[in-house]
Amino acid sequence: MDEQTRIELEAAAFRGLVEHLRKRTDVQNIDLMNLAGFCRNCLSKWYAAAAKERNVPLTDEEARIAVYGMPYSEWKAKHQKEATPEQQQKFEDTKPLHAEISGHMPKK
Repeated sequence: MDEQTRIELEAAAFRGLVEHLRKRTDVQNIDLMNLAGFCRNCLSKWYAAAAKERNVPLTDEEARIAVYGMPYSEWKAKHQKEATPEQQQKFEDTKPLHAEISGHMPKK
């Protein structure tokens, strides 16, 4: 497979993941973090980091809108629920497994 085709396929996979997560507003970020070690915020941070690497101006809020499909504050108000004590404990227990970009782990 040539490089351009690989890039196009990866981009399509990312768009599919983002579209799926936009539809699944019932899936809370903390559950994604606890189960997979990343969440919508991590995706937006990866997106922003990719823009920065390419000198493309993009704010954190613009990156979040690209992932959430709306301002983060609006998404939180509409869809985010208060985390249960169990979810919070699992979050703490799984921090070593969280994506490095999440910011939940100390820098190496």
